[in-house]
Amino acid sequence: MVKYAPARLDASFAALSDATRRGVLEQLGRSDASISELADRFRMTLAGMMKHVGILEEAELVTTEKVGRVRTCRLGARRLEEEAAWLERYRRRWDERFDALDRVVEELTRKEKRDERTSRK
Repeated sequence: MVKYAPARLDASFAALSDATRRGVLEQLGRSDASISELADRFRMTLAGMMKHVGILEEAELVTTEKVGRVRTCRLGARRLEEEAAWLERYRRRWDERFDALDRVVEELTRKEKRDERTSRK
């Protein structure tokens, strides 16, 4: 069984729970950007974007580097493998439950058809 670091998962999912932060990750996947460029793109204040970037940094999804007065953001080295494995585990569990439900519905349908044929005779 895969071991998960709860604090790391919490930080990742908290960071990913916000549409702006997901948008920042998508943008940084295309190219590095300064915090002011990101703030302009997402039409928010510099302080607001700095908070978003800070949360992404805490989750190790983004890194920043300050050169002079410009802080450049880029995707962090950490991939979301642990989070993907956690999600996959629950996806499989739901698939199993839906498969079991399908079997119950099929059995009930067969029984209903059998009962209809018996009642007509």
